[in-house]
Amino acid sequence: MKFYTQSFTYDDSWSIVSLAYFLRYPNPYASHILSCDVISRELTPAGTLLTTRLILKRGALPRWAPKGIISRTEAWVIEESEVDPLGKTVQCRTKNLEFTKVMQVEEYAFIRQNEDGQTLQTNEARIRSRFGWGLTKRIEAFGMHRVESHVQRSRDGISLILNMIRQSRQTLGAPATAYSPSMYHSPKEESSTPSPAHSDLQQNTSSWRRWKGWLFGNQ
Repeated sequence: MKFYTQSFTYDDSWSIVSLAYFLRYPNPYASHILSCDVISRELTPAGTLLTTRLILKRGALPRWAPKGIISRTEAWVIEESEVDPLGKTVQCRTKNLEFTKVMQVEEYAFIRQNEDGQTLQTNEARIRSRFGWGLTKRIEAFGMHRVESHVQRSRDGISLILNMIRQSRQTLGAPATAYSPSMYHSPKEESSTPSPAHSDLQQNTSSWRRWKGWLFGNQ
């Protein structure tokens, strides 16, 4: 088993970073995300928001992988999050639901506000393979490399969304909106479903344009 951890700080407030985090799909840095749908959402008696999303991701096998090690390159991933608007924290866990014997990846994201008004995000991951046949360590090393790459691309995507939110607020002349559970009440605003597969790039660009249209409005 391999472990990964990394922390970095955003200059923006927690409310804006948490909003960008849940709006991060689609974005040009996440072309491997094929769909993202809310399957459950509820408010707890303590006032926290629990959300479960089902995400379809596409990966790429290394050249040394044995033929037929997995049946396809797409896999379903479940994301479970808890948002505490009073404590100003976000906790999120994702893990793959398929091909877990070949490799199980559990990722954790923690977002909280610092005393100086900045926002700290910490990412952790555990990568484990039970495939055997002398490939366990090699598979786990490959998984570690993929996690490192995806964390950096995720940060780039969130930074892009943050920049768009800043631009939209400046254009509209309104202050940045604080977090509210009602922001995420409708799954339709978070759902992106791929078109039938003749052009992934065209689909990703189209989704990205629709997202920008929603954020900026008709300008």
